[in-house]
Formats: sequence, C-alpha cells, structure tokens
Amino acid sequence: MGGEGRDGVKVMVVDDHPMWRDAVARDLAAAGFAVVATAGDGPQAVRRARAAGPDVLVLDLNLPGLPGVQVCQEVVGAQPGVRVLVLSASGEHADVLEAVKSGATGYLVKSASTEELIDAVERTAQGDPVFTPGLAGLVLGEYRRLAGEPVAGSGDEPEVPKLTDRETEVLRLVAKGLSYKQIAERLVISHRTVQNHVQNTLGKLQLHNRVELVRYAIERGLDDD
Repeated sequence: MGGEGRDGVKVMVVDDHPMWRDAVARDLAAAGFAVVATAGDGPQAVRRARAAGPDVLVLDLNLPGLPGVQVCQEVVGAQPGVRVLVLSASGEHADVLEAVKSGATGYLVKSASTEELIDAVERTAQGDPVFTPGLAGLVLGEYRRLAGEPVAGSGDEPEVPKLTDRETEVLRLVAKGLSYKQIAERLVISHRTVQNHVQNTLGKLQLHNRVELVRYAIERGLDDD
C-alpha cells in the first residue's frame, strides 16, 4: 500500500522494552505516520494517551503497573475515537479474545514484518479490524457463539434504528469479515463511501467501532446468506 492513508494519522506506541518500542516508533515515523507519544508502562500509557489524543494506539499486553487490556479499556472508554492495535508476543486465543472484548480493533503478533505492521496501522486508522492470519476466524467464531446464547434483557427493548438498504448491505458484508477495500470492490463503490456508510451505521446504532458492529450484525444473523 502507498502512504496516502498515513498523512495526519497520529500514532502512539506502548511497550515496556525500550529498544523494541523505539524501533517500532521509528519504523512508523519513517512510513509517514505522526508518532505523537510512547510509553513504557500501563499508567504512563493511560496518561499520555489522554494528553496526546492518538488516532491509533499500538499496544503491548504485558505491561508493568497496569495490564494492556486494562489500558485498552480505560483509553477506549475515555476516548472512543482511539483505535487500538494490539502488538503482542502472544498468539494465545484467550489473550486475543480478551483484547478484543476490552475494545481492541485488531491484533498482530510481534513476529509480523515491518511491512505488515505498517499496513496494519494504516488499515486500523481507516477502521478495518486487522488480525494476524488465523485469528480473525477465532474472533468471528466467538461472536457467533455469544450470539447463540440467551441475552438477559429488560423486556422493554428500544426500537431498532432504521438503516438504509445500502447500509444494511454494507453491514452484512462487514459481518462476513470483508475489509473495506473488499466491500468497495464487491459493491462497485469507493473506499470512502464504504467508510461513510459504516460511520453512519455506527452513529445510528450508538456503537463505537467496527468490532462492536460485527457483533451486532452477527447477533441479528446478518452474516448468513
């Protein structure tokens, strides 16, 4: 991919290993991202994310002071516009699911190449969920499992917002795990139009990110043909 999606994208890198953290920050800066902050422990990460207001937080899970999943929860809870890309040495399924449930948009293992990391940060900034190969299916499978469980409700469900036919069509493809680029090609519309439809749908449904949107769609069976 070219660097057209990187200009003005503010990135923060959090890792407790200084050499690794500096190398990642340096690679991302060289690729055209604006690295606005770094941090080496959990509490520092929360404070600096609040001050720097990054678009993408590249976050390790194993942090002193405060675990990465709690950092993710606190940052996303306070700043819903921040997208979190976990960059971890662990590919354990439990770690992946915990990270996503805490608000992470994507999950990459540290064995990924520099090119894969740069592409992942760019796609995360655009709203795409990015996972190391094999992990996306795990997350979708977990959502399908959760969708099959009874949900305790008040019995007084709010009215479901009305989506346009095109918004519903885009939502159906999002639930199938397609990227924005793939959806744009499938529907013969621009990448920006797909983003606009997703943002409109998020607003109508009062959801914060594409991960929540996927779960919403799967709960309603929109991933079925």
